[in-house]
Amino acid sequence: MTKTNQGYFFEDYRVGQVLDHATPRTLHDGDVAMYQSLYGPRFALQSSWDFASQLGFKNPPLDDLITFHTVFGKTVPDISLNAVANLGYGEGRFLSRVESGDTIRSTSEIIGLKQNSNGKTGIVWVRTKGYANGDRPVLDYVRWVMVRKRDADAPAPDPVVPELAPTVPAADLYVPEGLDWAAYDFTAAGEPHRWGDYQVGEIIDHVDGVTLTDPEHMMATRLWQNTAKVHFDVTARPDGNRLIYGGHIISMARALSFNGLGNAQLIAAINAGSHANPAMAGDTIRAWSEVLDKAETETPGVGALRLRLVATKGEAGALRGDDGKYLPDVLLDLDYWALIPT
Repeated sequence: MTKTNQGYFFEDYRVGQVLDHATPRTLHDGDVAMYQSLYGPRFALQSSWDFASQLGFKNPPLDDLITFHTVFGKTVPDISLNAVANLGYGEGRFLSRVESGDTIRSTSEIIGLKQNSNGKTGIVWVRTKGYANGDRPVLDYVRWVMVRKRDADAPAPDPVVPELAPTVPAADLYVPEGLDWAAYDFTAAGEPHRWGDYQVGEIIDHVDGVTLTDPEHMMATRLWQNTAKVHFDVTARPDGNRLIYGGHIISMARALSFNGLGNAQLIAAINAGSHANPAMAGDTIRAWSEVLDKAETETPGVGALRLRLVATKGEAGALRGDDGKYLPDVLLDLDYWALIPT
């Protein structure tokens, strides 16, 4: 009998099942340096200790997506080791900021199951929670993933499709305690634009493009200890290509969004997200954003922008065709709240 973890297949899941994921991960400054080298984000709050201290942080917070990827990576051996594709996200909230030296662990609950019509795969909905240093909540989100069946003849479960909120209410956004943007240095931040300078419906072209390569995305995926076969093993997909981890596209698009959104310093929530089409090495991606909503927070000087971040191989502003489906060039459609000075 093999001792190797073969991962869960679709028929192994039950609604209500709770999984405590293995291998807690302590994050250090080296993770920050690796993230910087992979994506090149320029947001001042995560780049400068002096900038962070002026805004009320005793220690600079790690980039929010480092937290996301670390929590996500813990779940892969139990949720998506046998995945065909990660499909989307919802109801994501960042609940406290993570600093260098914090140890992250994850747990997940299966909240929905639906077998696909081909009988070979099914969709699994899972709510994942990340904790720092034992029991401090740092992240809570839902994702859904297409998972292979071990046995195509295994009976299908009764379908359960969870009803998710379309957005995280602005009143529920976490603003770090003690955050004080009265001394915000717009020159150091690199852009002058405040909360009031953005209008709902505005489209922002982030201009730059990045050509994807296999070594970079595999290095990034290893960094998060994401062991999904489709990202590494060319025999895991019929087309013989390594599928680029969707989180790699999220981080690349977020880094590109600095052009035009350089003061959107903190991600507060992920309302919804879809990996619209697969990305492969050799694809050149660009990013654009749409301002979907604006909200004030209870913290003086801190506003929230609800943004649609789109990663695409095509042109800015193009999202769906006349049939309502995503255009084939669109890779990511991410709806999130960001905190920005007023």
